[in-house]
Order: sequence, then structure tokens, then C-alpha cells
Amino acid sequence: MRKLLSRKLAVASATFAVMLGMSGLAQATESPAAGAASSGGERYILRLHHLHTGEDIDIVYRIGNEYLPDAIAKLNYFLRDHRTNDVSHYDPKEFDLLHQVLAKLGKPNSVIDVVCGYRTPWSNNYLRTRAAVTGVAKNSQHMLAKAIDIRVPGVSTSRLRDVALSLHEGGVGYYPISQFVHVDVGPVRQWTFAGGGD
Repeated sequence: MRKLLSRKLAVASATFAVMLGMSGLAQATESPAAGAASSGGERYILRLHHLHTGEDIDIVYRIGNEYLPDAIAKLNYFLRDHRTNDVSHYDPKEFDLLHQVLAKLGKPNSVIDVVCGYRTPWSNNYLRTRAAVTGVAKNSQHMLAKAIDIRVPGVSTSRLRDVALSLHEGGVGYYPISQFVHVDVGPVRQWTFAGGGD
């Protein structure tokens, strides 16, 4: 009888230990986003308005050091090539760059107007053939989903350019006639294009 009772206790203890282990495993494999949310990390928010599609997005895309996959997917769709509807996968550092620009402007809750996001090679070539000189690079960072052309309502294009340049995070193109600034997370460089186009 004692042996039977002893075996039952051993089985019960083993079952309890396995259940505890599984509970710990469930906690350890909790999604990074949920873990970041529960840890109370800084919330990174973007509010964008697309000038070609008329669409708006207001989204938390990162908490602490963790990017939120669903939010990144929504931003990728929002920034799709508006001519072809093709979607790419943006370098999340580009979203951080937009966030930094607004913070440096002292307008962290402002809306950014998007002039151009992702471009397929077809769209990029189309823009390049619209005039003899277009200001559109043959190997544009837009095709790599690493660039966005932007405006910030209430902020001059020259001020926006200066703030973007001060961050030293990538390429900054100044388009004073078309009134937008190109910001990308490619190599650090700068240029000005005094013609029209997007």
C-alpha cells in the first residue's frame, strides 16, 4: 500500500513539475510585442497621410526595442506603389527616421504628408521618362523600400531639409519647387533638385 501511495505521489509530483515547466515555456515564448507592451517601453507612433491615395494611418509601430509585425505590415501596405499597388517590405529604420524628424522638429504628434513611398522599377522608370531632367535616380532607394518623400504641414521645406540633414541617417533630397524632402536610410548624402516632379 505504501509503495502504491508513494508511486501516486511521484506521478503527481512529476505531472506538477511538467505543468510548471510548460507554464514557464509559455511565458518564455510570449511574443516580443506582448513582452514589450507589458514592460511599458516607449511607444513609437506614426501619423501619415498619403497625398496620392488619400489614405491615413495612425499607428504604434514599435514599443521599446521591438517592432510590431502587424503594424509594420500595415505601413508596408500604406506605402505601396500607388501606381501599381505593389507592396514591398520597408526597412523599419525608415520609420524610425520619420519619428526622429518629428521629434527634432518638436512636433511628435504631427501628421506627415507622404508624396511618394515605395516604387517598383516600372514606376521609377516611368517617372524618369516624364522629362529630360526629372530628379529621379536610376537606382532609387524608393525601389529598395528605404525612402519616402515627405512634407510636414506647417513646416517649411527648407526647415524640414535642415532637420533631416542634422540627423546624418541617410540620404536627404531637397525639392523646393515641388515642396517636398526625400529622406532615406541609404548612404549619407544630400542633393537639391530645382525642377518639378515626384
